[in-house]
Amino acid sequence: MVATPPNLREEGRLRVLQVLLASATTSRPELVRLTGLSRATVSVLVADLIAAGLVVEENGGNGAAEPENRSMGRPALPLALSRSVAYAIGADIGHAHVRVALCDVHGTPLWETVEAKEVDRAPHETLDLAADLVQRAMTEYGVPRERVLGLGAGIAAPVDAVGALSAEGIMPGWTGIRPGPELERRTGLPTEITNDANAGALAEHMYGAGRDSADMVYIRLSAGIGAGVISAGRLQLGAGGLAGEIGHLPAVHDGLVCRCGNRGCLETIASPVAVARLLQDSWGEPVSPADLPALLATRTPGTARVVEDTGEAVGRALASLVTLMNPRLIVVGGDLATIGEPLFEPIRRGIARYALPSAASQVTVVAGRLGSGAEARGAAARVLARAPQTLAVMSGAETGDVAV
Repeated sequence: MVATPPNLREEGRLRVLQVLLASATTSRPELVRLTGLSRATVSVLVADLIAAGLVVEENGGNGAAEPENRSMGRPALPLALSRSVAYAIGADIGHAHVRVALCDVHGTPLWETVEAKEVDRAPHETLDLAADLVQRAMTEYGVPRERVLGLGAGIAAPVDAVGALSAEGIMPGWTGIRPGPELERRTGLPTEITNDANAGALAEHMYGAGRDSADMVYIRLSAGIGAGVISAGRLQLGAGGLAGEIGHLPAVHDGLVCRCGNRGCLETIASPVAVARLLQDSWGEPVSPADLPALLATRTPGTARVVEDTGEAVGRALASLVTLMNPRLIVVGGDLATIGEPLFEPIRRGIARYALPSAASQVTVVAGRLGSGAEARGAAARVLARAPQTLAVMSGAETGDVAV
């Protein structure tokens, strides 16, 4: 058979690996259809990848290439990327916590932990904690460092296109801090930084409630409020990486001064901190954001009204995104998402009232499926997006690009 130039072999491996990463399992005929490669080429490439330990046959086959003339009715053997071939670590650095998750090549969390931390004015202590948790993940799960493709970190502040924070007022102690290089120095792992809501949007789109939606908005209702926008299947970052900062849209005229410096932002009336402050002022007794799940579950007249007002304010803000972006799906995550339908119904009403009617009628509002781990998992997914390229080179080095 004519030798295949190494660069073409690597391109073929890359196509095969991209398909395998995008699906839990597939087959050789499906690989032929989805990669556009010939059946003979797919057969040889799959054999190479199995020999390199990157691909496994799910039924326990021996890895031999399928005969060109299979008997009629014989089922195609399912193929999958070996889950242990590569890993990524995701970190979620919020205003009051650090969460770290170790994920396999398909984005499934294998190890996860979270620690409470006052983050906003303690950047170096926070980064030290994140690095310690990253090391714990690799040590406790027994993952060789060379199998970890990198670290992705979602952080609760706007992140521009080059990984710099716009932290003034939002995370005041972090002004001038570049978390990516700082974490890379502490962990020894290539590091990517993104906004936490963008990370959550990516996770819910790839693994959660938005898997079947190419046009969706993810909104995170936590200590900070942010949104991630997926349009035509791609995360939209804006010209400078700052798209989706819905928490800092004006929500009330002459409202409270927000930590961003503006007045009456959505975050001042619809975050857990704002809701707790409202109940505390109303009741004349201390209420913290940590108390909210139990308090709001009681559905007293006061808490019911707070949930109603919060949902309507969020819906009014989302209406602008619905009119501008025309998504099919809005996924609600973060601390307040646990309230469920009592919050989602006023969100839907707010959208219906303030959005373009035809756009409002096309959107569905649902809870996220990934819970509090969405942001760490989405940050890891950014790293895993590079896996096909890395593995294509790795498999070439292990098997050699020889004539086939």
